[in-house]
Amino acid sequence: MAGVRFISFEGVDGSGKTTQLRALAARLRASGTEVVETREPGGSEGAELIRRLLVEGDPARWSPETEILLFTAARRDHLERTIRPALARGATVLTDRFADSTRVYQGVGRADLQGADLRETVDALHDLAIGVEPDLTLILDIDPSVGLARGLARGGAEDRFERLGTDFQLRLRAGFLALAAEFPERCRVIDASGTAEEVAARVAAEVVG
Repeated sequence: MAGVRFISFEGVDGSGKTTQLRALAARLRASGTEVVETREPGGSEGAELIRRLLVEGDPARWSPETEILLFTAARRDHLERTIRPALARGATVLTDRFADSTRVYQGVGRADLQGADLRETVDALHDLAIGVEPDLTLILDIDPSVGLARGLARGGAEDRFERLGTDFQLRLRAGFLALAAEFPERCRVIDASGTAEEVAARVAAEVVG
């Protein structure tokens, strides 16, 4: 894990990112590593305010283009207030989603609903306002229908993207797998089927060997 201090967890809704992030954080802390657990959208005071605008309400509340702008604004605050300070003091940062989610959700998944391709827009804004990538991205891969059932079973108000349905989740899965093929140097696809403990062992094998 030498040099790997910024790790993102990605995948379709309900793929188990939060559970696996917490498991990895506990493992790293047990070895004496300072770990900062965070999430997107969110992870800082300003970004958490934007989060509610993005994950709650009617699925048609925003256009994909507006979502890209909101996610990028939230990410910039997250980067300034949480990620950079943690890395600067030598901590390891584990984030539940980062820029790859915007590339897939808005650049491919949401854009497809309008017959558009917004990946170039996502990347241009990312290069302008963010300019960093994780050292390692773990893509938790699961049958989208299973993940969607999990996500909807959680309940609560943060179900805006789950309410776009199974076809949307299928597009997301294809988008994440395509991203893993595009960036093999930092992306690892993790089989997220099975028990949480089995998946955690697969994650640990990629991170700590």
